[in-house]
Amino acid sequence: MPPADTSRFSPEDRAAMAEALAAAEASIALSDPNPRVGCVLVGAQGQRAVGHTQRAGQAHAEVMALRAAREAGWDPRGATAYVSLEPCSHFGRTPPCCDALIAAGVARVVAAAIDPNPRVAGGGLQRLREAGLAVDHGLMANEAEALNVGFFHRMRHGRPWVRLKVAASLDGRTALADGRSRWITGADARRDGQGWRRRAQAVLTGVGTVLADDPRLDVRDWPAALQPLRVVLDRGLRTPPSARLLAPPGAVLLVADPTAGARADALREAGAEVLLLPEPDRTFDALLTLLAGRGVNELHVEAGPTLNGALLAADVVDELLLYLAPLCIGPGRPLADLPALPGLDAAARWTWTEAVPVGADLRLRARRQPR
Repeated sequence: MPPADTSRFSPEDRAAMAEALAAAEASIALSDPNPRVGCVLVGAQGQRAVGHTQRAGQAHAEVMALRAAREAGWDPRGATAYVSLEPCSHFGRTPPCCDALIAAGVARVVAAAIDPNPRVAGGGLQRLREAGLAVDHGLMANEAEALNVGFFHRMRHGRPWVRLKVAASLDGRTALADGRSRWITGADARRDGQGWRRRAQAVLTGVGTVLADDPRLDVRDWPAALQPLRVVLDRGLRTPPSARLLAPPGAVLLVADPTAGARADALREAGAEVLLLPEPDRTFDALLTLLAGRGVNELHVEAGPTLNGALLAADVVDELLLYLAPLCIGPGRPLADLPALPGLDAAARWTWTEAVPVGADLRLRARRQPR
């Protein structure tokens, strides 16, 4: 379906869609693996009702907005619904949102983006048109897709969006030579990093980081109804049963080589799930496919230079999230251990997408350029 000409939208349309996108942000760490969607209903007399997607299996944004309108005492018949993603048209855990909008007598629907799910993919808007509603789409579509970058990526490519996060000094060190790294960046940057961790359905690290830092890798400084799955690449199952990341909240998946299976019982008793895959720290396609099958839209990586380098060398990292502290360390751990290149023309190229001060530090984001 071709994108709509956005010049047709009024300032009121744009304001309402911006409000819907803001509402959708409340679904972060709540609606997974479903997309983050917001809906704003604007009544014929200017009344407003807002909703966002709830937990999987519960009400979607459109139903929540219709419910809010009725609870406020106004009839949504003749209203315009602004939705940050095309209303669904299929039965899943909940009935189709298209049916709810049609039954409520909504007159017009404006969707930001087309749903990339093959079960929808324009079918929702077509169903609304066939029911006689006025339908538009394409307003603030880029913003809607950015909010759901992992969902769009999983639907299109069958694997999660992989975001690699690193905190480093100006000279590219993530720790002193003896491994000490607390703290290179300040408290503001560390809290901001947890906000990005909160967006993900899974956090990936290596056993080296577990043994060196004993991290928790959960979300603590932000509200999160759902904790990300903590995934550890641990070829020989060296993770100790007392590791902090095995403690609640959240689940843990240890990915090991099949030869390490004999050491799995104690870790299972400590609450971990153990998955056996050949060479899990060198080949990543099977793991990414498996995580996509579990509904992981965004995979957030917080690891050491060995795993960082392996992921980058395997060309599976979609986005870099770099916190740069205004200090120089000298000898120490690098961002990533990468193989030598035959020349600069063989280097992977990235495009900067953001540079934002966070406290005393700088947050940089970059996306991999296609080869």
